[in-house]
Amino acid sequence: VQLQASGGGLVQAGGSLRLSCAASGRTFSAYTLGWFRQALTKEREFVAAVRGGGGSTPYADSVKGRFTISRDNAKNMVYLQMNYLKPEDTAVYYCAARIGRLITSQAVGASSYDYWGQGTQVTVSS
Repeated sequence: VQLQASGGGLVQAGGSLRLSCAASGRTFSAYTLGWFRQALTKEREFVAAVRGGGGSTPYADSVKGRFTISRDNAKNMVYLQMNYLKPEDTAVYYCAARIGRLITSQAVGASSYDYWGQGTQVTVSS
């Protein structure tokens, strides 16, 4: 599967952005999809994940209550709605995919994913 992330940009603190990730492939609904981010000088970190069959959607503690992950299997799309953005949310955001239904301990790990998009830059100014 190929992933193409978009929707990043420059926004003031407190603002919102919606990231999108378009995926190719016929079995999109069978994939667990995740969003990760990587700030300068930091390691890539988990943001959120959504499983193909629904169920709970794990989030990083730092984004709970502010970010919402969703997917549209008919359109092969996954989204990350980001509200109340903070300067510390500044990073390159990546979408990722892995076939199958990952348990939470797997879904939060970057090494669990086989496919990655190219990343989209999000910059939050104070």
